Amino acid sequence: MSDPSSLRLVVGDSPANRLDKALAALVPEDITLSRSRIQSLIEDGAVTLDGEVVTNPKAKVRPGQVFEVDLPEAEDIEAQPENIPLDVVYEDADLIVVNKPAGMVVHPAPGSETGTLVNALLYHCAESLSGIGGAKRPGIVHRIDKDTSGLLVVAKTDAAHQGLAVQFAKHVLDRKYLALVWGAPSAGDPRLRGVPGVAFEPGGVIRISGNLARHKTDRKRQAVVKNAGRHAITRARVLEAFGPTERPVVSLVECQLETGRTHQIRVHMTHAGHSLIGDQTYGSKRAIPKGALDPEVAEALRTFPRQALHAATLGFVHPVSGEAQEYTAPPPDDMAALLALLRAQ
Repeated sequence: MSDPSSLRLVVGDSPANRLDKALAALVPEDITLSRSRIQSLIEDGAVTLDGEVVTNPKAKVRPGQVFEVDLPEAEDIEAQPENIPLDVVYEDADLIVVNKPAGMVVHPAPGSETGTLVNALLYHCAESLSGIGGAKRPGIVHRIDKDTSGLLVVAKTDAAHQGLAVQFAKHVLDRKYLALVWGAPSAGDPRLRGVPGVAFEPGGVIRISGNLARHKTDRKRQAVVKNAGRHAITRARVLEAFGPTERPVVSLVECQLETGRTHQIRVHMTHAGHSLIGDQTYGSKRAIPKGALDPEVAEALRTFPRQALHAATLGFVHPVSGEAQEYTAPPPDDMAALLALLRAQ
């Protein structure tokens, strides 16, 4: 069904106690209008009662009242479409799953106004974007850091955007990352057992629980805090360890997010004493014991130019069809090359 230019909504016998709630409950199922969007339309003068504009979202309503809601065409956002190649893993009329390369910013921001994933999606999706919150833009429901590679799902319609946002809010998506970290976290490490927020689960899984908030002195960083911040849980499991058996130098770890906070894996793994290879913000220079690794491998680890983190698995319920979907993406060339060196030494 194409979006109408206006809606006629008749208030029933037991309406909600305020206008925005009442109208949200009356919107037909095949038309997606969130309550916040309805609030904006009311405040913008797009809602009338008996020909008179109503601008107060909290206004009382009475049974039998008839409201007209004008639905303006979706507007283009300021970000400009750019013909940037995309690795599209899946796409339909409602959403698109992309494998983002390391080095690409997700959303335009001061200092990164062009070359972003949003710029690329505006070009790639073109007229298939039906409007998110009244603007022709891709619905970004989650992000990964500029220098992290991997899978992102992006909404193309308001309905998909709202459905995906609910899943992210409820933490029901399956998100697994591959990370190369210093050392190999183990339940047998007495030091790790003494780290606050660290617990151990069956199958060699290490659970890291620690609220995250902005660092007190460096606003670009996040930090684990006790009585503030946002609740965050990461589960980590060692897949491969490299170096001496009794004390590995580096390991490939699968990290599963229960929550999705800014820099969560990077901060939690550093908190546990196993920062990511190449992490310039949270990592620290590590001395590699002489003879523990081939010199070529040791040098490759020391000079890896970004955090070795890749969003490898993304599972969710399609917000429109209701079908369970899961996508995977192999590590990019730089991580794959580093893994090959580690496995060959």
